[in-house]
Amino acid sequence: MSSERPINRRFDEDVHFNLVSPGPPKYRNRTDKPVRYFTVVDKEGGAVLGYVWAGDEDEAAAYEPRQAAGPRAVNEGGFWIRRLRNAKERGLRPSQALAEFSAGRDPAGKGRPLPGSLTDAPNAAAVEALAQET
Repeated sequence: MSSERPINRRFDEDVHFNLVSPGPPKYRNRTDKPVRYFTVVDKEGGAVLGYVWAGDEDEAAAYEPRQAAGPRAVNEGGFWIRRLRNAKERGLRPSQALAEFSAGRDPAGKGRPLPGSLTDAPNAAAVEALAQET
């Protein structure tokens, strides 16, 4: 009787990969071109949770959680990412989505756009850097 364990036959089988659709439409999440962004604040206490930015030149838009706001800011990202994907599905340009979000009614998430915070940035990296500040 051998003390060796038998090798599972599945490890000898060829692996087959099937191509699937690319998934739901979405904006790019990086750009070096100018962007506009607004601040997302907590509905309850008004603390800054993050920033939503968009740039039409590269069809890019994303949510950047504010590092100092912790897990609550990261969790809020799911809500804004879903809104951005929905806007892309509806055929909105990133700037149109941003304008709709910043001027619209109070969203369902924990955060809301800070009135009057819509402004310009040289690129997405600048907004990302802002989110990293303490």
